[in-house]
Amino acid sequence: MQNIQSLLKPLNKTLTLSNRVVMAPMTRSRADNEGNIPTDLIAEYYKQRASAGLIISEGSPISPKAVGYINVPGIYTQRQVEGWKKITEAVHERKGKIFLQLWHVGRISHPDFHNGDLPLAPSAINPNEKSYTPEGFKETVTPKEMTIDDIKTTIEDFKNAAVNAINAGFDGVEIHASNGYLLHQFFSSTSNKRTDEYGGTIENRSKILFEILDEIKKEIPEQKIGVRLNPSLHGIFGMTLNEDTIPTFDYIINKLNDYDLAYLHLSEPFNDVSEIPHAETQIAKRYRPIYKGTLMINAHFDQESGNKVIEDGDADLVSFGKLYISNPDLVERFEQDAPLNDYDTDTFYTPGPKGYTDYPILEEELNTK
Repeated sequence: MQNIQSLLKPLNKTLTLSNRVVMAPMTRSRADNEGNIPTDLIAEYYKQRASAGLIISEGSPISPKAVGYINVPGIYTQRQVEGWKKITEAVHERKGKIFLQLWHVGRISHPDFHNGDLPLAPSAINPNEKSYTPEGFKETVTPKEMTIDDIKTTIEDFKNAAVNAINAGFDGVEIHASNGYLLHQFFSSTSNKRTDEYGGTIENRSKILFEILDEIKKEIPEQKIGVRLNPSLHGIFGMTLNEDTIPTFDYIINKLNDYDLAYLHLSEPFNDVSEIPHAETQIAKRYRPIYKGTLMINAHFDQESGNKVIEDGDADLVSFGKLYISNPDLVERFEQDAPLNDYDTDTFYTPGPKGYTDYPILEEELNTK
């Protein structure tokens, strides 16, 4: 009997999934309409990819103040909720499962998105990045340091967005606490210089995440909540790793064991950090012994390395990003060890179906030969 690839085996833990291939959250900027409402085209895109064990949607801003990219579908108005219902229904028709990623970009934004007001952040420190505004790329600015009221409002926004997601038919939500965005900015002592209860110690800097979790779980089961983290992010999205970065994530990930989450979604380093002092180069290997729940790993995996990380016991699930852009039937291609389509980086964020819903599936390729 042929051995089943590890990626294609079902998962029966907090989550029950038909396979361990996850579609990673990826901004695609197709909600190019007033109100940033999910469209029929977006529904088609996710439906095409519904054979994934789990789809995690593109990051969806939890409020107008959370926005930092153009044409991204939000989750804070009723019209957006109605739009997302098309997506969840399309995925569920194909027997797929889909979580919504809850997103606040913090200082990785621009006043152009906020009627001239400054973006919010834990501290007034410019990330010195670029923001893609409706008028093209612009330099980021020094953000407004959040007041305690701003923080409490943001926590409430996360909770309300989670409720909206469940009302839109999602199977769960993922809290985006990664990749240099708002929650990650709180965790890092290079972007968080606060002296109040949300700054200083590791416990204080990570407090906002656990307050968000505690609020969301009042409304939806913990088993429908995932968390995404990127411990060794450095030199990208304005983040700088230092001596207390990894100890901070050690604390956060150990404390997440107190929750019965759907999963913890970790990223391996996005770039080479082998020469960076205090960096961790092997995220899955470090955190598998610490985290007791379902562990998902991301970044630079292919079929071979994805199978291996599961076989080695370092992860339960693997999320694939760019491979899912150009291969809507990625699971079927893995099943048949079939070649993969190349992706077109020029169409990652452009409007319309080109480079979005027009990548061929295996069946179509075979029929044209």
